[in-house]
Amino acid sequence: MTAQIIDGKAFAATVREKVAGHVARLKEENNVTPGLAVVLVGEDPASQVYVRSKGKQTVEVGMNSYEHKLDADTSEEDLLAVVNKLNNDPDVHGILVQLPLPDHLNEDLIINSIDPAKDVDGFHISNVGLLGTGQKSMVPCTPLGCLMMLRDHHGSLSGMDAVVIGRSNIVGKPMAQLLLGDSCTVTIAHSRTKDLPEVVRRADIVVAAVGRPEMVLGDWIKEGATVIDVGINRIERDGKNKLVGDVDFASASERAGAITPVPGGVGPMTIACLLANTVTACCRANGLAEPEGLTA
Repeated sequence: MTAQIIDGKAFAATVREKVAGHVARLKEENNVTPGLAVVLVGEDPASQVYVRSKGKQTVEVGMNSYEHKLDADTSEEDLLAVVNKLNNDPDVHGILVQLPLPDHLNEDLIINSIDPAKDVDGFHISNVGLLGTGQKSMVPCTPLGCLMMLRDHHGSLSGMDAVVIGRSNIVGKPMAQLLLGDSCTVTIAHSRTKDLPEVVRRADIVVAAVGRPEMVLGDWIKEGATVIDVGINRIERDGKNKLVGDVDFASASERAGAITPVPGGVGPMTIACLLANTVTACCRANGLAEPEGLTA
């Protein structure tokens, strides 16, 4: 068996088209333009690239983009003041504080200072609790993107056996909650799970988000299973830098029914879902119908 490749780059382009269409309707029919504000503290090179990409894609789908760049030595008080101002700005529907923050800033405090209704990253403790209890929430972007691709590939996920490898607050835990919400039987596994390969072999769906390059081997994968590889690991191979996932793609693709590549799989979906979340937040703020196919 050679796995079908789930093309996250192409899927993300489709999501952005849907977002752009909904933004155009909001402007025409309701005179409302969704706005996304991104706050960047410091000079982290990877964060700077990511923020530029977010800003570019926000504008491309017709939304307003607001960027706030602060010095690395910005005080907690000053950062909280910026967040509070954005909370109270009716033109801003989504707020994202780019992580990681400098060490002197309390990330939990900052994230939880964001208005939960504008928390398009889905990290606020209120949104975590709402998601965990099956209520309407803002959903973290990467797990939302994974769910969208799984729904597109399978249609209904009801009754499927899913294993999530990884227990982070950003991916593993919310991914498990989303799969439960779609009536999967869910196991959360991790690097210390006893007989991890055997646990994974039971799964119809494997979501790998453990942060270890090529840890999940092909013989761990059940024949025909769907593999979603969230990992992005930079390694050196044959004297060159290379991006690989948490799954050994070559061996896994011989057994899986479908698999996401790295790069070009889950990665492009994260920003696409950030845009989708901003549109959703705008619709909720204005009492309008939420965009179909762009929410959990």
